[in-house]
Amino acid sequence: MHKTSPRRPASSETLATAHRSRANEVYEQLKRDIADFRLVPGDRFTEHELCARLEVSRTPVRQALFRLQQEGLVEVMFRSGWRVLPFDFDKFDQLYDLRMVLETTAVQRLCQQDVGTAETLLQELKDRWLVPVAERSNDPTQVAAWDEAFHETLVRAAGNAELARVHHEVTERIRIIRRLDFLKQMRIDATYEEHAKILRAILARKADRADLLLRSHIQASQVEVRKITLHQVYLAQQVAPPA
Repeated sequence: MHKTSPRRPASSETLATAHRSRANEVYEQLKRDIADFRLVPGDRFTEHELCARLEVSRTPVRQALFRLQQEGLVEVMFRSGWRVLPFDFDKFDQLYDLRMVLETTAVQRLCQQDVGTAETLLQELKDRWLVPVAERSNDPTQVAAWDEAFHETLVRAAGNAELARVHHEVTERIRIIRRLDFLKQMRIDATYEEHAKILRAILARKADRADLLLRSHIQASQVEVRKITLHQVYLAQQVAPPA
């Protein structure tokens, strides 16, 4: 009779890898919950509640929360769990200033380089943003994602990988506040119009005009950020995509 060999216990290295993997999954899920307003500033929760909802053990939940704490998204409350932090508008202003430097630098480079090197990326943007009004999207969540992609694609098209990496990190950190900008139809319409003008200037290799248009576009968004109210946050929560 064939005997089954006893199963070897998982090594400590294997268990550690599994914990890191689950912690990453929990981190990404919680970050999406915050960015999509399923969790809003001021919301409180416990590690036990997260473990039950996400069906994971406490270790990966705690590791994920510590990462989010380092990024300034949540804070631990003495004997009362965790809280999603209120918006830090001064920090957002600084990040928008950094975004301005990165994107205008990228667009200047893009206007000076050979057209062919970024042709595919720019064509993707033309197909999405240079469309008739009747073909535009009015979905706030979709337009917000497309807006991020527009700006990240411009930076990537400039061909500097480190510039693109830092810009992506800034994009991640301002996502939560930036998405609130698209709850108003007028801001969606303005985004289509402004993106189209920026793109046409880049395609025409008019660096100074592209720079001016991009600066104006980012500054307008930065001004809107300062107008955000708690009411807008809860409106965003009502249209948040399901988990």
